[in-house]
Amino acid sequence: MWIVWAALVGLVIGFIARLLTPGKHPSGVIVTMVVGIAGSVIATIGGRAAGFYHSGERAGFIASIVGAIVLLLVLQALSGNRGRRW
Repeated sequence: MWIVWAALVGLVIGFIARLLTPGKHPSGVIVTMVVGIAGSVIATIGGRAAGFYHSGERAGFIASIVGAIVLLLVLQALSGNRGRRW
């Protein structure tokens, strides 16, 4: 059941991150979900490295959105297609 919950939360986080990030983004429900989940992982790892979270703690909702935005910006920079859809 936790997998379904993580997928739904990842979908919401990915959707909000796509709304807040300028430019074209990869589309699709699965891609949005993966971006949201990966953003949460990025925020957790970054928060632990910065000392915000301890072992066993996860990033919050806002931090997960920030992590997903960072991931989308990195993907845009790596693709080189800022004006075109993937």
